[in-house]
Amino acid sequence: MTPLPDSNPVEHHDIVVIGGGQAGLSMSWHLTARGIDHVVLERDTIAHEWRDTRWDNFTLVTPNWQCVLPGYRYNGPDPDGFMKRDEVYAWLRDYADTFDPPVREGVTVTAVTVAKDGGFDVETTSGPLHSDQIVVAVGGYHAPAIPRFAERLPDSIRQLHSAEYRSAADLPDGAVLVVGTGQSGAQIAEDLHLEGRKVHLAVGSAPRVARSYRGRDCVAWLQDMGHYDIPIEDQPGGLGKRENTNHYVTGRDGGRDIDLRQFAVEGMALYGRLVDVADGAARFESSLEKELDAADAVAESIKDSIDAYIARTGIDAPVEPRYQPVWRPDREITEIDLATTDITAVVWSVGFRTDYRWLRVGVFDGEGHPCHNRGVTTTPGLYFLGLPWLHTWGSGRFAAIARDAEHLADQITVTARATAAA
Repeated sequence: MTPLPDSNPVEHHDIVVIGGGQAGLSMSWHLTARGIDHVVLERDTIAHEWRDTRWDNFTLVTPNWQCVLPGYRYNGPDPDGFMKRDEVYAWLRDYADTFDPPVREGVTVTAVTVAKDGGFDVETTSGPLHSDQIVVAVGGYHAPAIPRFAERLPDSIRQLHSAEYRSAADLPDGAVLVVGTGQSGAQIAEDLHLEGRKVHLAVGSAPRVARSYRGRDCVAWLQDMGHYDIPIEDQPGGLGKRENTNHYVTGRDGGRDIDLRQFAVEGMALYGRLVDVADGAARFESSLEKELDAADAVAESIKDSIDAYIARTGIDAPVEPRYQPVWRPDREITEIDLATTDITAVVWSVGFRTDYRWLRVGVFDGEGHPCHNRGVTTTPGLYFLGLPWLHTWGSGRFAAIARDAEHLADQITVTARATAAA
């Protein structure tokens, strides 16, 4: 007996791109230009992370001239400036308008599995799809990380992750404890400080970089020196570089250093790493001076590299004095009483965890990170794009997404055309 044809065949695409941020859009631009069938699935709206998970006064920390996507670049009036949150969001929305990508907004991917007959089965909130190839472009920051001991904070203290922070005005009156000094933690501490709030800052191991040195933004020097183009396997520490925290600096008000020591001079309370909360007290490691010195040492080592580059190339650049610490702790404070310090809110800025539970393909290491070589996994047809250190330092920022997308698009195109010809 001849089986009846399926009256509801599963929708098929050559490529399914998961994520409608800058990485997913970059891939879609290449696939559109090459005439390759694809669809982009976005659980919210295009580029929504820029609008929804940054604070009101957020700015980029890299100059606008470094904002380059396939077929598109920043062409506004301030190339050496730093776009604010809403400007970045609008810039990306305008990018999508230049080529009308096939994005389906409000569609959440709930499961991806390898199909029995080849390709991938994709379950979504709007129904199933089948795809020959998959590009995962959802970034590497999924679930906010908050330590378990946060449960022991008094109920009277409001807790929020850096991804939820919007402004000082949204927090209850009183002092604020900011935990972590990566890019977000340091800038949120600055934001609160500039709004006149008393800030207590638990300092971690993040390095820092000067905003400018010898007449130019340090990003410009590093760009010319090729630092954003060095493959991760050629970096000291190799793949372990993916675990590094980015240097803290700010693009606010035209760009400047973030000097935690200067904040201390101005009244911010600094401590070492927060290690526990118990009995109404916060407890810190005796590590503040060590962490401040280490952050300064990284900033000065970058200046050393710039000096060497200037000398090697014979560039005529002004000379400027090196940084001198403006403050050192008299003693290490390892415990504070949360009530007597009037702390009414805690902002956790200790990173994110990956969450790929929906991607049911064996391409992950023991910590849940995807294993790949420049975005290519050992599962044929499965790729990652937009991850920090996917290939170079520039991979997790606008500086190199276009290059990474083109590299993967070349491989995807070869496979797609071979499949079509079979």
